Formats: sequence, C-alpha cells, structure tokens
Amino acid sequence: MRILWSVVTLMMLGSSSVAAQELPVAAQLARDFGKRELVQSISLSPDGVYFAALVAGKGQSEVLLIGRVDGSEEARPILNADGDPERLTRCNWANNSRLICTISTVSGNGVDAVTFTRSLAIDRDGKNMKVVSARPGNNALEYMQNGGSVIDWFGDAQGSAVLMTRQFVPEASSETNIGSTQQGLGVERIDPLTLKRQLVERGSALAVEYITDGLGTVRIMGVRPEDASGYVKNQIRYRYRKPGSRDWLPLSTVGAADPGGNAFDPWAVDPTANVAYGFDTLDGRRALFKVALDGTAKRDLVFARPDVDIDGLIRIGRKNRVVGVSFATDRRQTAFFDPELKKLQSALQKAVPDLPLVSFVDSSSDESMLLIWMGSDVDPGRYMVYDKATRHLDQLVAVRPDLENRKLAVVKAVTVQAADGAQIPAYLTIPTGSDGKKLPAIVMPHGGPGARDEWGFDWLAQFFAARGYAVLQPNYRGSTGYGDDWFVENGFKSWRVAIGDVNDAGRWLIKEGIATPDHLAIVGWSYGGYAALQSSVLDPDLFKSIVAIAPVTDLDSWREELRGFKEYALRDQFIGNGPHVREGSPAKNAGVFKVPVLMFHGDRDQNVGIGESRLMASRLKAAGKAVELVEFKGLDHQLDDSEARATMLAKADAFLRTTMKLPE
Repeated sequence: MRILWSVVTLMMLGSSSVAAQELPVAAQLARDFGKRELVQSISLSPDGVYFAALVAGKGQSEVLLIGRVDGSEEARPILNADGDPERLTRCNWANNSRLICTISTVSGNGVDAVTFTRSLAIDRDGKNMKVVSARPGNNALEYMQNGGSVIDWFGDAQGSAVLMTRQFVPEASSETNIGSTQQGLGVERIDPLTLKRQLVERGSALAVEYITDGLGTVRIMGVRPEDASGYVKNQIRYRYRKPGSRDWLPLSTVGAADPGGNAFDPWAVDPTANVAYGFDTLDGRRALFKVALDGTAKRDLVFARPDVDIDGLIRIGRKNRVVGVSFATDRRQTAFFDPELKKLQSALQKAVPDLPLVSFVDSSSDESMLLIWMGSDVDPGRYMVYDKATRHLDQLVAVRPDLENRKLAVVKAVTVQAADGAQIPAYLTIPTGSDGKKLPAIVMPHGGPGARDEWGFDWLAQFFAARGYAVLQPNYRGSTGYGDDWFVENGFKSWRVAIGDVNDAGRWLIKEGIATPDHLAIVGWSYGGYAALQSSVLDPDLFKSIVAIAPVTDLDSWREELRGFKEYALRDQFIGNGPHVREGSPAKNAGVFKVPVLMFHGDRDQNVGIGESRLMASRLKAAGKAVELVEFKGLDHQLDDSEARATMLAKADAFLRTTMKLPE
C-alpha cells in the first residue's frame, strides 16, 4: 500500500507555537488529542484525477486544498476562511475543473446570533471565483440567510449545470425582479461558470426540502406547516410527482400526531425503478422502505433489523445511487444491495483487518475510482483510494497524523445492568498496559440526547485513557438507534430513566472492580454535560467530581432561548411541562451538590447558550459550592479550535486529579 499524499506541510497549517519537546507529558497529550482532525471533508473530481480536501488550519480556520490523487503534485491551497466568523463548510466538484463551496458566517453572539450562508464557485487553480448564491434586491423586506445548496449534479462529469435551492425573499416593489414576486424555498438551474440562472421550482413559503432523481428533475418536496403564532409544527408533509408531471401528489407526513399514519421519511429517488427510498417504523424500530412514485403508493420493505434501527442510507456517485444501508449493533455495519460493492467491502476488510470500519465516501462519475475511509477504535482513520482497474488500494491521508505513532487504548463493547434489570449497552476504554482494576474512572454520557455512542476512535475517551483513566460510555435509555421503547420520551422528559442509567454505569464500574468509589468522576458534553450535572441531583454521593462542557442546566431557560424563533414550539414540546422540568434542572437544585464542578462553554454557542453555564455557576456559588466556569470567546458549541480544546483537556485532567487526589 502506497501513501500518495504527503501531509508534512499540511500538519504545519495547524501547528502550535510551542515545540513538542518543550511540553510536559500531560500538556503534550492534551495538545495531540485536542488537535482538530486534519481532514474535515474530502471529495474526488468526476474524472477521479483530483481531490479537494477541507483541512483544519490554525485556530478555527479551514483551508481548501487541491491535489492529484496519484501524488504526482503536492496539494496546494486555493481558498481559506479564518473561522472568525467566516467558515468553509463544504466544497464539491461541479465538474473536473470547477468547485462549488459553501461559506457560513454568524452575526451576533450566542443564542441571538443569526447564521448566513453563501455559495461560491472557484476554478481548480483558485481563479475565477464568483458568488453563486442569488443576491436579494435593494428593496428586500427580509434578510436572505440561506444562500442555497446544490441538490443535483445531473449525474454527469461535464457539470455544465447544477440544481440549487434558493431562498426567495419578498420585496417592496415587484415589477422587475423575478424574486420579488416569490417567497420561500425554491429551486434554480445554474451554470457554475457563467452563473446563468433558470427557475425550476417557484419559491414556496413553507417548503423546507426538495429531493431530485439525480438526473436534474425534482420529484419530492417537503413542507413544514406553521401554527397560528407563526411557529413551525413538529411535522413535515411530503408530496411527489409522477414522471413527466408537474402536479404534486401526497406522499407522507413525518412527525404526524397519528402514530398509525404514513410516516415514511423519503431520502432518495431511484429514477429507473421510479421509487423513493426512505425510513419508517417497523415493530418499533426504524427500517428502510421503498415507495412507488407511479400513483399506486405501493410500499415494500427493503431492509430491517430486529435489534437496532436502520439509520443510514448509502449512496454513491454523481447520481447519488442507492447502494446499501448502515446500522450500528456493537459496531457500525453496512449492508450493500450492490453485489460488486458488497464483494469489495468484504475484500477490503480481509486485506486490511486492522481497519474494520469501512465507509465509501465518494467516487469518480463512472465509479471506477472510489474514495474510502477506513478506521478502528485504535486508529482515527485514513482516507484510501481504490482503483477498480488496477485493484490497487492506496492511502491518501491520515485523519489525525499527530497520533500516528501513539499507541491508543482498545475499546470494548460491554453491557451494564440497570437497577430495574435493563441491559444498557456501553463502551469501555481501558488504559493501554493496565490490568483494568482499581483505576480512576470516568463515566462519559453522550450528547443529544437523540444520539448514541459507537465503537471506534473517540478523542475525548482516548485522551483520558492516555492519562490513566478507565472510560465508560453508556447508551442510556433516551439514546437513539435502539427503537422507540429505548428512546422512551427523550432524555429530558424521561430524565429519571436516562440519568438513572448513567449513574448505574458508575456503580457498575465499582461493582466490577474497575474503579474505586473515591476515584469515580463524570464528564459530559452538551446533553452529556447536563447528565453529568443532573447525576448529582439523583445521587449526590456517587461521583467525586463533575466536568460539564456546554451543558443545559435549566430546562425553562433553555426553552426560552428560542422564544423569538420559529422553532420555539418544537423545543417547547420536546421539553414538555410539569414537575419534571424543575426536578430535572440542575440549576434549580444546586443545593444538593456535594462535589466540585468544572464547566467549559463558548460564548458563540447557538445550541446551548452560555447563559446556561453562567446560571449554573451563579447558583452553585450562591449555595456555597465549589465551581469554576471557563469561557472561550468566539467559539461555538463544538469548541472547534485546537488550542481551546488542548486547554480544556489539560484543565479537566488537572481538575480531576486534584479533586480525586490522584498523582500528576
């Protein structure tokens, strides 16, 4: 296996000003594990000759690099964004010589900030850059936040046109501008070189999604209704068109109040079979179905599992051809419908057994060249290029080159028994070289709560394992992926069940002899941070220290963050009303805390406002409790900055060692 792309220069893009040899061991580990993934995203040109990679630079910056897949030329940067506040979020090939990229920017701070996106086109050599997004007229009555996104590449390599969504905004005068007579989301056909535009779908005020057939025809539209107050409802109504027709017909309603209704969630259209692929519930779990788009509404089950949800649709090529599904049991798996890809996946796993996780990321237009990601629990992953003609598999780049020479800790799937007998799936990471007994240990609940942890590399868990901690990540009830019954009502309405499972995970560590009662802590991010704090409300004596990153701390105040936004009703329903709101808000129960708390939060967090952590800190201080809040200026929910993450890891480690009286 060859390594095609040298990353020495790229690693310097995000290098620290402090030489590695000058750092103490703990600081060096924090720096290496806190460093952002080098490759944020990557794609192949339609002819398979070039790649385009968004890579992490210094601070929050991103750099777009273009290089030859065969490694005959060094990759070179053609575009960058400093991340403060402009960010490059994605770049894809319009044709072999031109790309379309999306840039986002934020106006304001925190929960009151407004995000704007714009798309631009640029040549492979960095020249001829033009803004693709439509410009609102001088008399526009609203801001155009959404700059549109490409939804169809016409399935070819020529790339003389793309289909893009467009947000039409109303104007005071409507005599000359085509956009002035429309409002809402529509679709245009755009030439990425000349920017010539042709209206395909008129703006619809309630439209939120369009799905095409991969050949340039819009077949499905999703609309989200609003209530009398202007808040969006918790449902999307889908409509479809028969081939050659412009008439919209009803397809399904996702999020409908009637649990027995048609909740088919369409994801893709196969123009040859004239069907839509999508997800719906079968026996309480998510399954893949296909529905005929010929007027018969004939519906067939494509793939289901009796134990877990089917949560991913695998597509490939310029046409976004549906080739399989993915799901996670104890680890992520893929089931291919395409015989050739199924055979190739099996061959790859046999050829590179140390990298059992395989994802098909992109391909050339004829699918002769495949871009593949491969990884494991002890390998953060690497991008590979497979040439079908030569049957060569070559490494393009490692995702985290700073960790290439570091031995990582093995992750093991385990089961934790909850107090009521429920079997909680979890992942246990034990420090390398340890016998796994009487260790300082951390329970690390995931965020969401509508998410789940999976087997594989996790930079937070691996950092703490490198510092000598055992780390347990439970998929508590309230997690997704295990069906409706496991989700219960969600981790906030059913917080007692979810947090009970998290606490039982801590007790399991003690019972198994992995941890001792005096050396047990909890660390979490987002909902995981909420769970870390709320664990003490349920049992103040269990964990000896708490680290919460960007946590929700008061359900009422978090609800109110969206009061002035259309999505307010969705969050209001998600949280609900009743005694669980006060009882389930750690900031309203600060008096019960017995152990020190350390929190981290970015002041540009739009998911969970920094006011949540400030409120918790003030309530704990007023109650005479030990608390520290570290604020990061200019950072969002993900703290997407290598220096900030290194600081957070180092401070969290020092805090845990001090509070649990561990050696440095």
